[in-house]
Amino acid sequence: MIPDELFKKIRQIEVRTKGLVQNVFGGEYHTAFKGQGIEFSEVRPYQFGDEIRNIDWNVSARTNDTYVKVYEEEREQTVMLLVDVSGSGNFGTQGKFKREVAAEVCAVIAFSAVQNNDKVGLLLFSDEVELFVPPKKGRRHVLRMVRDLFAYEPDSRGTDIQGALDHLMRLVRRRAVVVLISDFFDAGYEKTLRGAGRRHDLVAVHLQDPREEELPPVGLVDFVDAETGETVTLDTRSSEARERYAEHAHQQRADTKALLRRARVDTVPIRTDEGYVEPLIRFFRQRNRRA
Repeated sequence: MIPDELFKKIRQIEVRTKGLVQNVFGGEYHTAFKGQGIEFSEVRPYQFGDEIRNIDWNVSARTNDTYVKVYEEEREQTVMLLVDVSGSGNFGTQGKFKREVAAEVCAVIAFSAVQNNDKVGLLLFSDEVELFVPPKKGRRHVLRMVRDLFAYEPDSRGTDIQGALDHLMRLVRRRAVVVLISDFFDAGYEKTLRGAGRRHDLVAVHLQDPREEELPPVGLVDFVDAETGETVTLDTRSSEARERYAEHAHQQRADTKALLRRARVDTVPIRTDEGYVEPLIRFFRQRNRRA
């Protein structure tokens, strides 16, 4: 049984997301994520400007007319959502935790996928693989995944991006669209990221919160690492301490951005204080222009 509060939240996300998909993201998704190739559709009479190499000589000989083969994109594909559910996802200072933002981003992509007749699956990970939902089609399947994104309680708090990608590549052999959603508080995964990007169409959604890069001067504050449990006390009235904190955060973001660029992975930065609609629209349109 789903608690009433969670049921209402899932229904609200479904209504909001379906509106976005129908009015904004549906067509953008279709052109941003191309199918796996082309397949034969039909033959039709030759028209001026058709490619000569597409003439079907057997049909043309039988009918005493000129016919050409028509091909269409092999549209159906698989979308895999890899979502970081480590302890740092339960952080947010702008009304939503990063994990909540991740769930809504997943809902938009998943409903866009099923509207385009694609399969969609889910892998939740911390420093271990927490949950795997095999790819399927349909509204009920998407709602099940949204429920898992909100309700699943992970067994661990750490982050292992390399382990999650390795697990995915063992399970999903054929090329798929893979959306990796994380705050990327991890290291040592670049080689695996490159390998996953060569096999799959890999997109990174980088979740960020403004308090992770800038502190207000509110006095002594105990900072607890959500993944390790380590506690550090910092005097936020000290401008020097705030500057060191900001420099460290800026360097960490820059390093992650450079790593993703080296791996040639498309990246969508999403902040908890700015929403996800505009960043996703920009990403889809940039891909469409490149295509």
